Amino acid sequence: MNTLQIVIFWLLLVDSAIVNMIAWWGGAWYATHLRTFSRLFPVAKGWTGFYLILTLWIGYLTFFS
Repeated sequence: MNTLQIVIFWLLLVDSAIVNMIAWWGGAWYATHLRTFSRLFPVAKGWTGFYLILTLWIGYLTFFS
């Protein structure tokens, strides 16, 4: 298996997990402390959930195919 693929998958998985935690439990903190960034990139639960599902699908394809 290619090491670069594994590293990219784990980076995406950590990123999607952190974004999901912010979307579900830290939306007010995100909007307060990162005001300019939150205006450019608002966090929505639907998109972050979709991002996590896509990341898990990529991991499945990487490790089991």
